[in-house]
Parts: sequence; structure tokens; C-alpha cells
Amino acid sequence: MPRAQRRAHWIARLLVLALASFTLQSLLFSLLPSTSKDRRSAVLGGLLSVTVAVGSPLEAEAVAKTIVVAGATGQTGRRIIERLAATADLTVIGGVRNIEKAQKELGQSSIQLRGAMVDSVQAVDTKGVSLKSLDVAKDSVEKISSTLKGSDALIIATGFVPGNPFAMNAEAHAVDNVGSKNLVDAAKKAGVGKVVLVSSILTNGRGWGQENSPGFQITNAFGGVLDEKLEAEKYLRASGLDYTIVRPGGLKSTPPSGGLVVSKEDSLNSGEVSRDLVADVSIAAVFDSGASKRVVEIIEDDNAKAPPKEQW
Repeated sequence: MPRAQRRAHWIARLLVLALASFTLQSLLFSLLPSTSKDRRSAVLGGLLSVTVAVGSPLEAEAVAKTIVVAGATGQTGRRIIERLAATADLTVIGGVRNIEKAQKELGQSSIQLRGAMVDSVQAVDTKGVSLKSLDVAKDSVEKISSTLKGSDALIIATGFVPGNPFAMNAEAHAVDNVGSKNLVDAAKKAGVGKVVLVSSILTNGRGWGQENSPGFQITNAFGGVLDEKLEAEKYLRASGLDYTIVRPGGLKSTPPSGGLVVSKEDSLNSGEVSRDLVADVSIAAVFDSGASKRVVEIIEDDNAKAPPKEQW
């Protein structure tokens, strides 16, 4: 698949989702000042603005050919590598803690307990994916950098899994804070061109009066994970790297039941979203120049009609 066509594929995929979800009112609201509290703002209104005309800057820009996904065995990471592997002319590298274990986990379906959630995990076709050792909590920046060397983009889909209640704070700090920062440092050292960080809505909840909201209180109870993620976000934004921070709402392992809602930074305090959509948006952010140095928040709207599968 030609370079421009591949890039247009992911952008078109995101546009279909957006156009299926947003009404004319949403598009008009996206033009309001940033002080507006409207929870919806359209992709075309400036969050992930794109131009696909022939001869446009979008076509002329360098396109990522080698992409590393950190956290490739996670619920979101496995969806990302599966989608990338199905795209022609891409070299896909999955960063995992244990290669042998990862090969087994990715190749089989299972039921997993994650904190208070029970997730159904589907097997992933990993043909075309190269698995490399990457442990954000244990590896040095130098070692991670060697894994990232030669790659054009990095998608960070890591996140600590709640377990021992007495160790959650330390684990969230090690993975979602320090681990993500190490990935940023390694990406910079390796010359990676773009970093996409999968984070969460309400990471900056304290900054816009949401620290007492149910969403912030419940999520942050797990190791102070929102505070830890915010530190990683700040570090990435100050790194000088090109980035996109994707903040999804509550994560669902089921297929989308509604349309995609894309909103501006610090605007959503509730809502859920399928991990399938998180994967789609994260990949689109790699190829979309309009996503450069942006923070987007995403949830599903069950009242919006989901796009047909054949158009995804």
C-alpha cells in the first residue's frame, strides 16, 4: 500500500467514526471559545483536523514506517498491534516484559481479572509483529533506547494492573509515572519522531475542580494512578518530542456500542469507551499531522449510531 494511501486509511477511519457520531450542532460548538463547557467538540473542529487533498502537506510529510507499541500484551496494546500488523508496509514491534510468555498470551483467548473488572481477552494474530523485551519498571533508559532505535513512532499503552492493595501506590508510580518517563527519555535518545501516550480522562481532575467527582475518586483510589499519569503527561509535553496524548474514559473490552465522541483537554469527567476505539484513535494519531502536540479525550455516546463495521 503506497505511503499516502496508508496514512489516508487511518485518517479516513477516524473521520468515519467522527462523522457518524457528531451532529451539525457539535461542529458549530467546536468553534466556541475554549472556556465553553460543552462536552463535545468535533474532530474536524480542530482537535484532529486533517487535510487529505492531493499535494497537501499531509502527503508530503514523512510517514512512520516502524512503530513500537509498549505494553503490547495489555488489553489495549494487543488491539493496537493487531491493527498495525494488518496494515501493509509497516514494521510493527511489540514491547513486552517476557517474549515467550507474551507469545503464548497473545495467541490464546482468556478471561482476566483486572482489579474489580473481569475482561474477556481475545487471541491476537501476531503475524508480522516482532516481539522485543521491554520492561518499563526494570529496564534502564539505555536498554529501552536500544529497543526503540530505528523506530519512527512509539505508542505507550502501558499501565499497572491493580492487585495487591498494599503495593498499588508503588506499582502505579513505577509503571504509569517513572516507567512512562523512561520511555519518553528513551524515545528522545533513540531519535523517535512521534510518541502517542494512552492516558485517561480526569488525570488533571484536580486542575479543573473534579477531584471530588465520582470518576476521579474511584479511579484514583487505585494507587493514585491519575496523579501518576498526569506526571507522565507533563513530562512528555515538556520533552520537545512530537506527541499526542489520548485520554479515554472508562475502558470496555466489548465492541463499540455507540459513536465516538472526541473532546478537548480537561472537558470529560465521565463516560466509557471501547478499547477498540482507543486503539483506532491511537493509531490515527501517529499518522495525523493535526494531532501533533494535542491532548484529546474520548468516550462513546450510546445515543449516536455506531458506524458500520465495513466502514471501520
